Amino acid sequence: MGTTPLKYFCGISVFLSLCLISFTPPCDGGNILVYPVDGSHWINMKVLIEGLHTRGHNITVIRASTTLYIKEKSPHYKSITIKLDKDKENFFDAYLQEHIKAQTKGASAFTSFKITMGFLSVMSQAHSLMCDYLLEILDDPTMVTSLRDSHFDLVLTDPAIATGVVLAKYLELPLVFNVRWITSGDGQFAIAPSPLSYIPVPGSGFTDKMNFMQRVKNLFFYSITLLQQRFMTGPHYTAVCEKYIKGGCDIISLLQEADIWLFRSDFVFDFPRPTMPNVVYIGGFQCKPAQPLPAELEDFVQGAGEHGVIVMTLGTLVNALPKEVTDAIASVFAKIPQKVIWRYKGKRPSTLGNNTLLVDWMPQKDLLGHPLTKVFVAHGGTNGVQEAIYYGVPVLGIPLFFDQYDNLLRLQERGAGKILQLNEISQSFEQSLMEVLHQDSYRQNMQRLSDLHRDQPVAPMDQAVFWVEYVMRHRGAAHLRTEAYKMPWYSYYCLDVVLLLLAAVTLLLLSTVAMFRFLCYRCFRKSKAKQH
Repeated sequence: MGTTPLKYFCGISVFLSLCLISFTPPCDGGNILVYPVDGSHWINMKVLIEGLHTRGHNITVIRASTTLYIKEKSPHYKSITIKLDKDKENFFDAYLQEHIKAQTKGASAFTSFKITMGFLSVMSQAHSLMCDYLLEILDDPTMVTSLRDSHFDLVLTDPAIATGVVLAKYLELPLVFNVRWITSGDGQFAIAPSPLSYIPVPGSGFTDKMNFMQRVKNLFFYSITLLQQRFMTGPHYTAVCEKYIKGGCDIISLLQEADIWLFRSDFVFDFPRPTMPNVVYIGGFQCKPAQPLPAELEDFVQGAGEHGVIVMTLGTLVNALPKEVTDAIASVFAKIPQKVIWRYKGKRPSTLGNNTLLVDWMPQKDLLGHPLTKVFVAHGGTNGVQEAIYYGVPVLGIPLFFDQYDNLLRLQERGAGKILQLNEISQSFEQSLMEVLHQDSYRQNMQRLSDLHRDQPVAPMDQAVFWVEYVMRHRGAAHLRTEAYKMPWYSYYCLDVVLLLLAAVTLLLLSTVAMFRFLCYRCFRKSKAKQH
């Protein structure tokens, strides 16, 4: 009898605690302007838009007429379409094919340098093109008037292309980022202290444990990002700012003025590092429990029996690899007892086995969440890596470009994946696949990451929606931004203070020396006078 009141009290306490945890301050339906980036970046933005729409917010999306993925009509948002010339966007495809061809053969130092310069040039063209898109908006008085009259509460944008940042400044609206990358690389380098001694620069291929030579190289890679921003990327935005922003602007300064950074990463995936109060980590926010597969696909998966299924995709930008590579992959798949589902749009490989299903599209998250899925063969894009962590599926990674090697390196460092370069596929694909498939440590390590990722007090998606609404409720979040960005670099690093202290110490030492010499001189003269 004595324990009944205690149980009752505990039950009431748990109930009240759950109510408090789930309580979100009320926020009337807001009016949000979204300036997205196309491709896989849109996949993330679309998920966030849908989450905000379910909360009753009105969403308006600015899209180009040449967009690949952003539909003009949607139940979740209204759209503003900017008519553009599609021929201007074909430059990236040529670079992509050249890059994959070079990787297949194995790149020399000269070829690697050429590829890097080609990549920087392509990115510069991309930013230039997006700035032209922005000018289409700002040069149209009717469009500008319409945007102002819509009375938006904030701008939500992906700053990998920073035109949305400039537009928010022009409209004088609060700014929220759905971000991992900015114009000069990893966004955390612009927002938080980033010691190069243990924070690897994207593209370096290093972990947070660097020896002396790796730290030297890390500094070199960081210098390249600064030069890229200063001479290849920044000038495009500076030209727009000088025309439309009073007093001009520096794009990095505009990025640092953002109210909230919804950062698509977390420290289960990323290496620990300093951060800031207005950075909210929402890695894996697009993930949710797997849904049932379409009937035909489920029948194919179930046909694998106890052997299970391998899922392979190389992302939205790459439809096919060179013929010799795809034939080598297909021949390995044909030998194994597992079923294979392969997103592939190229010419059918001549070595394809009956156990392999080629598809133009796949429900990737639902396949990764299926209990029979054993291995994920992937390029290492951020979305795929985070989904693999969420569902606990080990990864055999084939990085192609951008951040993919660095993403896969984080999994490999934690024993949850293995990296295979494109030029190694013919010799090592079968061995690497068997290793990830049959060594229990890969699945165990990935399951551990999954458990850590899921063990959070608030789901990443709920955090993202909360902070967007927070900015609307308070008309910004300036109190979370540091003023350090407005300081000159020599003040930020206290070099002026150090110089002042050095000057003071030097003056004190010189004064002491002078006084000592003076006293010695006086003593010497007195002694000499006594002798006479």
